[in-house]
This record gives sequence, C-alpha cells and structure tokens, in this order.
Amino acid sequence: MDSKKLKMAGLVIVVAGLFWGFGFKNTQLHKIKVGNSGLQVEIVNTPATMARGLMYRKKMQENKGMLFVFKEPDYHSFWMKNTYIPLSIAFITENKKIVQIEDMAPLDTVSFHMSIIPVKYAIEVNQGWFRRHNVKVGDRVKGIR
Repeated sequence: MDSKKLKMAGLVIVVAGLFWGFGFKNTQLHKIKVGNSGLQVEIVNTPATMARGLMYRKKMQENKGMLFVFKEPDYHSFWMKNTYIPLSIAFITENKKIVQIEDMAPLDTVSFHMSIIPVKYAIEVNQGWFRRHNVKVGDRVKGIR
C-alpha cells in the first residue's frame, strides 16, 4: 500500500474512533407533554444508547430529559453509575400512565431503581422536575409514539 493510501486509511480510523469512542450520538429530540408541562426529550431505544443513558454528562437544561423506549413492557431497573446529574425518573406504562416516580443520587452504584410493574417507557429529568411541575403518579404522558 502506498503512503497516500496509508494516510487516508489512518484518517478514516481516527475519525471513526472519534465518533465511536467519544460518544457521537445520532439522537432524536422530541417534544412531549408530561402532565400539563412540556418537555423536550432525547429518545433512546437501542441497547447501546440505553446502557449509556446520561452517563458522563455534567448538566442538563431544565426542560430537557431522556426518554427510554423499551421494545416490550417489562420490569426495568436503572442505576447511577458514572452519572453526575441528580435525576428523577418516572416509569410509564404502555398506555402512557406514570406509575412511579423516584429520585436518584449522582454516582450511586449501590442503589437500583426498578419499576414496580412492567413498563414500556421511562423518563429521566433533573431531580425535582416532576415535583416543580406538579407531575404525579397517575398523570399521563402525551406525544410518545
């Protein structure tokens, strides 16, 4: 292989490594309504994006969050490994009803937060967002596809 082709191959490997290694995201942003409040969410629906979640992020804007869309309703659990932002999570049934809301402490690798019944969705927001927006268990989420 000549030196020009080697340099090009090296560049391709470096660029691919940057996208893969540093968390380049092909994310979707979507507006939903939680109770009576608007929220813009990043949708995660693949094993890789779900496993990463909000890890390594240092902050999140007030009316932003992450919506986890599972293939099937099931008991789902979350933890805060490598997650620096204090979060609240809402577990949501297939018919878009909030059945559980919990607060989660940053970098807590001991506690697991598991849905009490099978759920199809979960939303993570800054801790206290649900309380500040008067969102409670029993409220509905609109705009989830």
